[in-house]
Amino acid sequence: MHKLECIHVNTCKCFAPALHKDVMSKKPNILLTDDEDTFRNIMARELTRMGYHVLSCISGPETIKNLQERDFDVVILDMNMPGMNGIETLKKIKEIESMTEVIVLTGQGSIENAVQAIKLGAYDYLIKPCRLSEMDAVLQKALEKRQLNRENAHLRRLVKSKQKIPVMIGTSTAMNTVYKMIDKVAPSDSIVLIQGESGTGKEIVAQTIHLRSTRASRPFVVVNCATLQEPLLESELFGHIKGAFTGATESRMGLFEIADGGTLFLDEIGELTVNTQAKLLRVVQSGEVRRVGENRAITVDTRIIAATHKNLAKEVKNGRFREDLYFRLNVITLSLPPLRERREDIPLLIDHFLGNFCPATQKKRMLPETLMAMAQYNWPGNVRELENTIERLVVLTDGENIPVEDLPENVLGISTALQGTGAAEGTLSEVEKKHILRILHEKQLNKTLAAEVLGISLKTLYNKLKIYGIDL
Repeated sequence: MHKLECIHVNTCKCFAPALHKDVMSKKPNILLTDDEDTFRNIMARELTRMGYHVLSCISGPETIKNLQERDFDVVILDMNMPGMNGIETLKKIKEIESMTEVIVLTGQGSIENAVQAIKLGAYDYLIKPCRLSEMDAVLQKALEKRQLNRENAHLRRLVKSKQKIPVMIGTSTAMNTVYKMIDKVAPSDSIVLIQGESGTGKEIVAQTIHLRSTRASRPFVVVNCATLQEPLLESELFGHIKGAFTGATESRMGLFEIADGGTLFLDEIGELTVNTQAKLLRVVQSGEVRRVGENRAITVDTRIIAATHKNLAKEVKNGRFREDLYFRLNVITLSLPPLRERREDIPLLIDHFLGNFCPATQKKRMLPETLMAMAQYNWPGNVRELENTIERLVVLTDGENIPVEDLPENVLGISTALQGTGAAEGTLSEVEKKHILRILHEKQLNKTLAAEVLGISLKTLYNKLKIYGIDL
């Protein structure tokens, strides 16, 4: 059995992330504040040489202005400055962005100020003049703490959502094509658009791509664009600041920030409003997000994998999806086959789900005629429908064997009606009835599509259904 198993979020390295600047996905942003020109200029030059992205300023107000305009990982802050001193500046920094780590610089005789700064949320302090090696060591630890805080925020959401560990199963030709495509696209950072009917396993494929990428040790974050209304979805994606709207009692990171360095899976992206599409396009183009209620840009390195059951090209043509966003997303497209196009995988899936739902002391199995009936059914809800059906059978069936009579009416009824449709047996009317049933089932009971395939009008199809007593 070709089996791919992937966890909903890879947390195996969450508590010991490799965060050295040489292996980080982007340069750490450092804001250096010191009113001594010589010390500030030398420190900024040397930290830049060591691989940090450094912006320097000379006062508390200038520090606050820069923080309001962009995101910084760490602020290096001198305690003794004219005007707004280090303590006042630190308090303002924590009001703007509580997750920004602050390293304070103090003189030999001002240790008391440094201790006070630690109590107010500073990460650590260094006594001036300090060695570059000391500064680098403290910076690395501060960056690790910042990243762990991001990881913990993500883990809290995972615990709250009680996400399951999914499994991807299949040995069919169609699924082997999917596996080969995953192997090709996973190592890159390119955007991937996954298309497929509901229940085909789009999220599982996205997880597999993430776990086989260089981002596997970073977060895999999921958002379903169809389940949240526009204001809530914007807050989820981009975050918000305290007071941005009613109920925003504290600032909150968006999913783009939480997934920084990892992967963000945008499920059912075709459901986004045009307004949210425009904001998403800006992030895709610039790599920057702005929290709701804030103009400050935050740089993120987040890979996007999107999924939809809709035909986005058709949505663009009908004016419901932005063409420029579609072209940005349609870099690599991966199409998933419906279950009816990989029927040979149905027994494997049934065995897997039986193992999941049956207690260890009460194993159950399908009788051959039950398995045959399930293989004939077209499963319009795909793997998800099959899984739900197996769970129902395990709960409701008495005994070890699951008989065909225990199948749901929709599965049993259509499967029975389709028996023998491959041979031209019986009267002409019987053959026609079976043929209509087969086409209706293939088109998931969509009468308009079935009529087109049959080459008759919709009115004629309704008349045929009435004549043959077919009640859908």
